[in-house]
Amino acid sequence: MLRKRVVAAIAAAVAIAAAPTANAQTEIQWWHAMSGPLGQWVNDLAKQFNESQKEYRVVPTYKGTYDESMTAAIAAFRAGNAPHILQVFEVGTATMMASKGAIRPVAEVMREGGAKFDPSVYISAVSGYYTAPNGQMLSFPFNSSTTVFYYNKDAFKAAGIDPNKAPATWPEVALAAAKLKAAGHKCPFTTSWISWTQLESFSAWHNTLFATQNNGFGGTGARLAFNSPLHVRHFENLANMSKQGLFVYKGRANAADVSFPSGECAMMTGSSGLYS
Repeated sequence: MLRKRVVAAIAAAVAIAAAPTANAQTEIQWWHAMSGPLGQWVNDLAKQFNESQKEYRVVPTYKGTYDESMTAAIAAFRAGNAPHILQVFEVGTATMMASKGAIRPVAEVMREGGAKFDPSVYISAVSGYYTAPNGQMLSFPFNSSTTVFYYNKDAFKAAGIDPNKAPATWPEVALAAAKLKAAGHKCPFTTSWISWTQLESFSAWHNTLFATQNNGFGGTGARLAFNSPLHVRHFENLANMSKQGLFVYKGRANAADVSFPSGECAMMTGSSGLYS
């Protein structure tokens, strides 16, 4: 279903991008931030669309990380040669929304392209990221991910921990980390995208606000609210775990991603996209 929706989105965007000249294809530039297997999937998706018709040709181009891709697109827009389609993280929607004239709302593109489009097919918690306060969907949730807790069953078993029972609370994470360290692990627990996993997702798990005005969905005047006693205590706990060698901070963004698949770290919070 996702592939069909994306192809429809491309078709709608293409229909408005430019009218084709006789016997010539209209080329559509699609900049994205998908590397590895997901990058290949994007290439295959474009190939599938290109082979389905003769009027348009989508050219997917990897532009680096989410931040790098968005920065490149903004620079291209200012220079007057922006790509037709840009794929970045959900944060990019707000950035582009604030840049007047930089994008066309996807709901508008779909309507003018004559494609059927029903925003309600998306989970509201997901679509809300891509929707303006007036209810208009600005962009597609193309590759939405969620925070996942990963743990190495082999490492757990070697440390005398039940490999079939993942830690369900933060104290259980700390206890498992202590046992892993005692068994010789130098990196019992780490995290990638720390502001997302340990602030935003943490807030959702504990049903507490991350920002005012309904986490920012209620208007543009929202303020961050992660200085609550709960948030402060959580980071104090992480700091104490770090001092004890139970938690290892690997750096900003997704710098920690390689540490779990490589076996270096036994537990990690990160994107569900890593599963690919």
